[in-house]
Amino acid sequence: MKLWDISQTLRPSGVEGGLPVWPGDTQFSFERSWRMEDGSPVNVGRMTMSTHSGTHGDAPLHYAADGADIASVDLAPYLGECMVVDVRHASGAVSVADLPPLGGAMRVLLRTFECFPHDGWDSRFTAIAPETIRFLAAQGVVLIGTDAPSVDPQESKTMDAHKAVHAADMRILEGLVLDAVPPGRYELIALPLRIAGGDAGLCRAILRGLPGA
Repeated sequence: MKLWDISQTLRPSGVEGGLPVWPGDTQFSFERSWRMEDGSPVNVGRMTMSTHSGTHGDAPLHYAADGADIASVDLAPYLGECMVVDVRHASGAVSVADLPPLGGAMRVLLRTFECFPHDGWDSRFTAIAPETIRFLAAQGVVLIGTDAPSVDPQESKTMDAHKAVHAADMRILEGLVLDAVPPGRYELIALPLRIAGGDAGLCRAILRGLPGA
């Protein structure tokens, strides 16, 4: 069955073509601490990064002071059948009217970018309206994914979309790369790293074609 890697490539930020990061957040860096060319028997690298670098899953702790950290969340929402939905036509924020019939999908991944901005930060990304999140929760959706860096607008201070997610005990994936994925149903495999106290966990997010699809 065909695989789609819907993860961003982690690479140094702050340079042309580098990993986009939320303004003011920790830039991603990578360097070798041990090098074979310097006489070491192995290569070993070290990274400095935000927990929200690249493709990641938000923990409830990110938007609720008493929320669970990413090491404590149930993994079930991150595994299973999902529906990829093209909402590039949405303006400002994805509304209920922008969604097609979901056919009982429990995981919904939203493509909002015409082309994912790999080479620079795009502050004009499309958020998700809180009422859309409440609608999806009422349909039985347990996970919302987006190619945008957040379900809330960049300048939001009230975090209404995140709060709607928290109220419904849903999970969030952000920073997906869906450019090459046709709308439809897939199997999602996107496990966040198990970080004690983590407000998010980086993911290697994969879609797998369903049997017979």
